[in-house]
Amino acid sequence: MYIITGAIMAGLAVVLGAFAAHGLKTILSPSELATFETGVRYQMYHGLALLCLPGLASLLSAKWANRIALCFITGCVLFSGSLYVLATTGVRWFGPITPLGGVFFIAGWTLFVVALVKGASTASHTVAPSNTPKKVKK
Repeated sequence: MYIITGAIMAGLAVVLGAFAAHGLKTILSPSELATFETGVRYQMYHGLALLCLPGLASLLSAKWANRIALCFITGCVLFSGSLYVLATTGVRWFGPITPLGGVFFIAGWTLFVVALVKGASTASHTVAPSNTPKKVKK
């Protein structure tokens, strides 16, 4: 699920970035365009982070990965989404939503660190399987 969600988020970031560069460049002010591009950049970062979560399965549990993913997805919707609306419509009441999305990003990265530390401490108490091949008797 993380791979699909991450791929969708990253793909949409590319589409929205291209839309901003080509379709909105003449419509938005430089400040509004920069705001929109900030949303695109953070969406891409967190889409890529979601793509990485399954590859880290040996280092963190599914419970922690789910919490991290939820924070990253919620952060993208609130942070990037509010920046897109703010930049394109000028509706200022979306402004206070942006920091809330940022809090979800920070919480997700904090949970990521906690999960890795917990995973590392758990892994240090387990015995790793031997990678040496066994001799076969002929």
